[in-house]
Amino acid sequence: MSDQKKKSTEVMEKRLLELKIVRHMIEIYCHGHHGTKARELCTDCEDLVKYAETRVEQCPHMEEKTFCSMCKTHCYAPTYREKIRQVMRYSGPRMLWRHPIMTIRHLLLERGILK
Repeated sequence: MSDQKKKSTEVMEKRLLELKIVRHMIEIYCHGHHGTKARELCTDCEDLVKYAETRVEQCPHMEEKTFCSMCKTHCYAPTYREKIRQVMRYSGPRMLWRHPIMTIRHLLLERGILK
């Protein structure tokens, strides 16, 4: 596989992982705050997921960054940035219990221990 193709595959995998983590975090938040069933989202949280998907898909820094929280450019609009902050503050500690492997991997990637 060429270096360019390998790099492109790695970037796509990073995008998918980031989207998966964000979706899980929003699901946890929605269940805890809006009383939805597991894996279901209210209209507002579904809107936040779609917004996050759009931002991640358009991210020009995906090659060099690990996660949005570590990015030098904050591309979320202020209202969405505050919503996602609330989601992460609530869901972050709960992720360890619901998705332990994903959470540990995320922490290792964030700290540069994994690549």
